Amino acid sequence: MAGFDGEQGANVYFLANSQKQSSLLFEESKAMIDASPYLSDRFDATRSEIRFPKTNSKIVNMSAEKNNKDGENVHFAVFDEIHEYEDYALINVMKRSRGMRKQPLIVYITTAGYILDGPLMDFVENGQDCLNDLDDNTDERTFYFIAKLDRPEEMNDPEMWVKANPNFGLMGVPDMIQDFKKDRKNPSELADWVTKQFNIFSDIGEMSFLTMDTIKKNNKTFPIENLAGRDCVGGYDLSETEDFTSACLEFPLDDGSVFILEHTWIPQKRLDRAKNPERIKEWRDDGELTVVPGDYVKYEYVFDWFTNLSNKYQIVEIKFDRAKAFGLNKMLEEYGFETNYVIQGFTSLGGAMQDLKQLLLDGNVITNNSKIWSWYLSNIHLRKDRNDNWMPEKQSMSRKIDGFAAALDAHVRVMEMLSTTAQTGDIGFMPW
Repeated sequence: MAGFDGEQGANVYFLANSQKQSSLLFEESKAMIDASPYLSDRFDATRSEIRFPKTNSKIVNMSAEKNNKDGENVHFAVFDEIHEYEDYALINVMKRSRGMRKQPLIVYITTAGYILDGPLMDFVENGQDCLNDLDDNTDERTFYFIAKLDRPEEMNDPEMWVKANPNFGLMGVPDMIQDFKKDRKNPSELADWVTKQFNIFSDIGEMSFLTMDTIKKNNKTFPIENLAGRDCVGGYDLSETEDFTSACLEFPLDDGSVFILEHTWIPQKRLDRAKNPERIKEWRDDGELTVVPGDYVKYEYVFDWFTNLSNKYQIVEIKFDRAKAFGLNKMLEEYGFETNYVIQGFTSLGGAMQDLKQLLLDGNVITNNSKIWSWYLSNIHLRKDRNDNWMPEKQSMSRKIDGFAAALDAHVRVMEMLSTTAQTGDIGFMPW
């Protein structure tokens, strides 16, 4: 692409999330040139760039850490380990800089990873749509190559490993098998095998709450107009200062499933400093999130949300974390709502969290495919105490779980309502 593609002044970039990672491809390319007399006669390789004087072309490495990436005029870009990317900032800069080229090309290479809501997941889903609907001629300008195990159980059968390792014949298979038998006993090392060797998206090494397959399983829809007049339980989780605030209504349905109607608020200040503003704007445009003016979310927004929806639905109770909630709770009580706090501990939340997970495993949590709800679920790290009680926590500071926390508070009561319905429901008997 730099020397033999017929492009004058070609700019070629090796890109990664970190400068160290982007240097790997660059150093390997320099080594290839040094090992080849033919290439050495034509390319000039220095510490910072590789040049092809005949066409005034160059190869450089760059990372997401670089501040100013405009004006790159890219001819060829290679993104390495795209699974580490949390946003599209660097990707979008390279895509926008192709305009002056006749035949630009961008390549993304990676293993699977632990970031379940980044660009790579979008690429994989697009690839699966393309491969599953060949007759629709979907995305004909992109070539997708996905090498992975079809099911996690296949990792215990070395004969299946070739699916995820196209160069399997060049690998030291006996050593790999022995290493796997030893490493699979350690959760963190097993997680590395699952993602790096078998290309299955996972975060099992850190006690994940759900897999992405389970999250996607909950794709049922329910006509929201059919919820009118039904009993539901509210829940809310308030931000400390300038972060996410969420509220929800959870409806127990007749078939034992639940419908979660949720909304999130963030202040404009939070959007201004977001690493992935495009994602937040998409949630906003879909009506799942409201950006409010100022530096923080006033609790009146949550109050208005509950009071407005109380005209449509029978809100039997609102559950909440009493930390930071005194003012809002008093307003709700004065309006006429029944409110009760939920102690944020293993004993009080553990049962509700396990019950909610069972519903999720069965695909019985309906949100009409809310994107922000899926994001909340993918961010949950599971904590256990010595008695195997559960508590949710976020995997990192930037990965929020406020919407799930609000729903979990509501589910403490909804779980009881579902149990009562199951015990008192109509029972039919088959005749002898």
